[in-house]
Amino acid sequence: MTDLKIAAPLAAALSAKGYDSLTPVQEAVLASDASGRDMLVSAQTGSGKTVAFGLAIAPEILADDERLKPVSTPLALAIAPTRELALQVARELGWLYGEAGGQVATCVGGMDYRTERRALERGPHIVVGTPGRLRDHIERGSLDLSGLKAAVLDEADEMLDLGFREDLEFILQAAPAERRTLMFSATVPRAIEDLARTFQTDALRIQTGGEARQHVDIEYRALSVTPRDREHAIFNMLRFYEARTAIVFCKTRVNVNHLLARMTNRGFQVVALSGELSQQERTHALQALRDGRARVCIATDVAARGIDLPGLDLVIHADLPTNSETLLHRSGRTGRAGAKGVSALIVTPAEYKKAQRLLQGAKVVADWGRAPSADEVREKDDVRLLEHPALAAEPDEDTGLAPALLERFGPERVAAAFIRLWREGRSAPEELTDAATPASTAPRDRGAFGDAVWFSLSAGHEQRAEARWLLPKICGAVDITKDSVGAIRIQGDQSFVQISKAVAHLFGTSFEIGPDLVMRRLEGEPVLERSSRPPRMTDRRPSRDGQSEGRPSQPPRSEFMGGESGSEPRETAPHDGSTRPASSKPQEAGRKTPAARTQAAPRVDREGAVTSKSYGGRRSAPSKKPRG
Repeated sequence: MTDLKIAAPLAAALSAKGYDSLTPVQEAVLASDASGRDMLVSAQTGSGKTVAFGLAIAPEILADDERLKPVSTPLALAIAPTRELALQVARELGWLYGEAGGQVATCVGGMDYRTERRALERGPHIVVGTPGRLRDHIERGSLDLSGLKAAVLDEADEMLDLGFREDLEFILQAAPAERRTLMFSATVPRAIEDLARTFQTDALRIQTGGEARQHVDIEYRALSVTPRDREHAIFNMLRFYEARTAIVFCKTRVNVNHLLARMTNRGFQVVALSGELSQQERTHALQALRDGRARVCIATDVAARGIDLPGLDLVIHADLPTNSETLLHRSGRTGRAGAKGVSALIVTPAEYKKAQRLLQGAKVVADWGRAPSADEVREKDDVRLLEHPALAAEPDEDTGLAPALLERFGPERVAAAFIRLWREGRSAPEELTDAATPASTAPRDRGAFGDAVWFSLSAGHEQRAEARWLLPKICGAVDITKDSVGAIRIQGDQSFVQISKAVAHLFGTSFEIGPDLVMRRLEGEPVLERSSRPPRMTDRRPSRDGQSEGRPSQPPRSEFMGGESGSEPRETAPHDGSTRPASSKPQEAGRKTPAARTQAAPRVDREGAVTSKSYGGRRSAPSKKPRG
């Protein structure tokens, strides 16, 4: 740390927090070539990125001064996708700039607008907020960005996924053009690159090692279970480890609520986080986890964004993540700051191949096995009992009754009663059915085709792609034979193809083989959709809650109850709390189609032409407008 240019008050704050070294991303943003430049930084959860951008913007807001001077408008702005993450960022920047006299204000949904306005009037040096609420304050004139010197977008990819692009563009356009702009993102898809080109100048691209490998302190486990034992395996894992804090990820709020009810009935100290909760309910749930009243959190990926749980030792994937990046993002919540953690995937036989592709794509090696049995949980309980600190503590006033107990009941009966009381306070472990375990997590033998590299193609069923016309285009692009092409997998809006490793270099990392047809090299194998059949050309249009317009809504079935969740409502983002019209906010995605509407009315465009009908006619694809 002494070799890096860190302002004296910030260095003092770091020392007071016990920092003796910086993380790779923190060192990267302080390098000489990063000084004063816009930056696009790839950094995973737990990499120390909040402190990183706090250090990076110091030259703009501190300059060479030891103390920050009073200001009438903020010098720096940090934007985060959720309330929890914004409040967490504000806390981090608060202690980092505390020695310098920095004042930090927050503008997040769910909080009192007048209180925030008064805080802005007091002249904070740094403002942290969510996109919708920040835009509200700008439009109402309570937030003036005319003096802004630095803007930070934290979890930029998440903000675009939540539909905040319009708000972000509005905020950045309201700031001075000469400001410094830093973007931090776990992934850098094309949408992030487009945003960076629009609002950054000569940005320095920083990619830390966390994107390519898992945290070294995380033990990955893949647990083979039968479908009927999925819940029981989760219960036994929680009982086996008895982590200080554990999080269980589900893909829908229906699964969250179902698992919450089951675990509550079994005596687990559990809370749930899903998009249907109010801000007050979310705050109470998180506080219960922080003060120890709850030890297990069941959450969807959307609802868990931005939360930071103390002592998180165990992550359980009750539903497999959709891609390798989500697997790393979920798992990265444990194994922080040198602590050990466990990330466990619950895998049924039908999910073996998908789980293996996820692990390979994330470049992690998991220990395949079975979930802890009831006997193993009981043995673990016995060890915990024998090692309980109370048995090794010095006798105190509680020993006054001991002689009477021993005289009346005898030592064996007293000990047996103690053990029984110990076990009664815990959920009984479940007996599990043996499930077959994959012989190996390594990719299957490719047979005569040999080693291959996977590529994606920018055409799928939606573009009427077929292997018979893709194959000659691939071969003709670089003059190879069809023997160098392996499997071709057609998906919804893209396809995947195997290319022999001997000729894969001819395509580079990206290669255009035809008009609007681009091949891109993949790392590892792709995660394929469950069904690769073309979509049926029907009138049904998926509504925001995962059901279909034009027919009565059906009650969702939880995967934990043995059904598929294709008709379950999709999880939507927690409301940002903006006071702007609801129609322009991302939470609109969570509204359901009225069940009584059994026939969709024909849609008429501005010219008066009918573009779709409710009785099986082919409909035009809905325009993909960003959710503001």
